Amino acid sequence: MKFEHRDEYIKLGLKISYYRKLKGYTQEQLAEMMGKDTSYIGQIEAPNIAKAISMDTLFDIAKTLGVPAYKFLDFEDD
Repeated sequence: MKFEHRDEYIKLGLKISYYRKLKGYTQEQLAEMMGKDTSYIGQIEAPNIAKAISMDTLFDIAKTLGVPAYKFLDFEDD
């Protein structure tokens, strides 16, 4: 991951966490619904890790949570 985008990945992880909790899912439930390892969602959401994810993964998360993908990248109000 490029260090210059670290803040954006942290914000993305926080957005994923926000919408996941809004839907009432645990990290484990979301990972299971996506067919991912349980720790994967935790790594994405952890601000101290700032894990980069692919667009495919972002689209999978958006679809699973029923949230338009662009909402995860809207950092205007942050």
